[in-house]
This record gives sequence, C-alpha cells and structure tokens, in this order.
Amino acid sequence: MKNKLLYVWDHFEEILLVPALAFSTILIFVQVCTRAFGSSIAWSEELVRYLYIWETWLGVSYATKRGSQLRITMIRDKLPEKGQLILEIFVTIVWLAFAAFVFYMGVRAISAITKFGQVSSALRVPLKYCYLAIPTGMALMVIRLIEAFIKRFRSAKEGGGDK
Repeated sequence: MKNKLLYVWDHFEEILLVPALAFSTILIFVQVCTRAFGSSIAWSEELVRYLYIWETWLGVSYATKRGSQLRITMIRDKLPEKGQLILEIFVTIVWLAFAAFVFYMGVRAISAITKFGQVSSALRVPLKYCYLAIPTGMALMVIRLIEAFIKRFRSAKEGGGDK
C-alpha cells in the first residue's frame, strides 16, 4: 500500500495531466469535425479552456518536480559547490515567496468570484472551480520545491562528508 501511495505521489501531476490532455485533444477534434458538418458542441470550447487552465497550473508543479523551469545557470555553474548550495537556497526562497504570493492572490480571486456567484456561460459551472487551479498549482509547487530542496541539501551533505 505504501509503495502505491508513493507511486501516486511521485506521478501525481502526470496521472492528472495525461488524461486531461488526451480528453482535451479528443474534444477539440470532435468540435472541429462537428463544425465541418455545420454544427458545433456549444460547451466543448469552454470545457477545453478550463481544462487547459488546470493543465497549465498543474504543469507548473510538474515542471518544478522535474526541475525544468527556465533557469540561467551560467553564474551557478561557475561557483564552488558551497556557493551553488547557497545560491540554490536563495533561489528556492524566491520561488517559495513567489508561489505564496500567487497562492494568496488566487485565493482572493476565488473569494471574490464566490461572493458574486459567477458561473461559466455555457456549462453554468461556478467559476471558482476554474480559478481553484491557481492555488492548487501553487500549493503543489511549494511542496515540490521543498522536496527538491531537501533532496539537494541531503545530496550536498552526503557529498560534503566524503571530502
């Protein structure tokens, strides 16, 4: 059971993103085909738009987990190992502050949307569920940043013990 939970956690974003992307692709294909025959599915564009928003915010967490955010490593690569670790700590703190700020703003947006009871035009789904992608993605990003930092710190500590 523990191994299954670890597997799910290690692949959480992929478990959500792959089916969402596949479904979005199929839905867009069906929409294009129905338009070719003179009709369309009114709600499909809206659903794909909201799925894309969720995919984007979950993708932020996935990129963090993989360490594939856009980075300029020229300065870091010229530093000694201890300097690299210090820079990594600083960069992680900046990312955590950014994620916390975006999380907070996402929660504020959800609060405002909930207060006014906004719903989507075609699906009539409360828009708070669409905006929930922002704090969800940022919360996952924070967790992934902390995980990556702990792994990096442990490897630096183990590497430093060998010298």
